[in-house]
Amino acid sequence: MKAIYLITGLLICGHAWAQQQSGRVVYDFTRKMMLRTDVAGGGPGMEMAPPPQERTHVIKLEVLFGNNQMLRRSLEDNTPPEFGNDNGIRFHVGMGDDDITWLNFTESRKVEQKEFAAKQYLVSDSVRKLNWKLTGETKNILGYACQQATTMRSGKRNMISMENGVMNRKEVPDTSNIVAWFTPAIPVSAGPDFEGQLPGLILQIDVNGNTTYKAVEVSPKVDMAAIKEPKKGKKVTAEEFSKERDKTMQEMQRSGGRNTIHMN
Repeated sequence: MKAIYLITGLLICGHAWAQQQSGRVVYDFTRKMMLRTDVAGGGPGMEMAPPPQERTHVIKLEVLFGNNQMLRRSLEDNTPPEFGNDNGIRFHVGMGDDDITWLNFTESRKVEQKEFAAKQYLVSDSVRKLNWKLTGETKNILGYACQQATTMRSGKRNMISMENGVMNRKEVPDTSNIVAWFTPAIPVSAGPDFEGQLPGLILQIDVNGNTTYKAVEVSPKVDMAAIKEPKKGKKVTAEEFSKERDKTMQEMQRSGGRNTIHMN
């Protein structure tokens, strides 16, 4: 009997060791935005403000993982979508699509290479975990059995509008309802967002119904040499980057906001 138990235990351990620990995932990333590009004064004889415009921005991202690390980057050369109004005002809204995120799971350390206002930054931070709840719901994604996890994130977001040709920016309270699907079959806490937080590879995410990530390809083949910490840019903490970004946004607001704006 002891021999049977031992053999069974070895088989179970062997199955666990055989689980995929490295690979590559391609995601479709979709974000919907409501933008108001021109607002009339609203006084007597003035036209009513036009309704906000809904714009959808779609790109492809890839996540590479292995050796207790991961790297997320864009697969496309992303030109920020251009918006404008009837007065000829034009501006771009960048989504941070060309950012590179590297994470070391063992050290719980994250470095993001970001471009903002034509400057490169290396933003260092730790993994900030949310309070996730397993719902018990399951579904199949690309042949992988996935479990559903949900959470909420409270904070603030920047709301940007063009009013009579002038860019306005203000912070508004923001609560995000997040639904993620992860697979325990690949026990690596990688994903297109919220990396390092769930006990399995994240294959799908929905945030408030307007931001979604959906895996379209999963492969065990990966270029391990590409999974390395980015080195290009000014080294700052997350708090320092936030302060520099806010300062630059205020300067852009005073100058009329004709530059590219990264809303990440």
